[in-house]
Amino acid sequence: MTTKSEFATAPRRLPLGVFGRVLACLSRGYDRHLQRLDLSELTDEQLDDIGVCRREAEREIAKPFWR
Repeated sequence: MTTKSEFATAPRRLPLGVFGRVLACLSRGYDRHLQRLDLSELTDEQLDDIGVCRREAEREIAKPFWR
């Protein structure tokens, strides 16, 4: 049988909700990073097809992954 003192010394864990939110945030940031890499490889003609000028694309590419 366990005593109360054994439970008091158990390491605290992060709630799963916090871990899930952090993981989701990192996942979104990585996805944005990959999209910006793809955007950087497009030609001017391809950018024109999607309605984005080179200057707008360069501004988007320069953003950090968390934005």
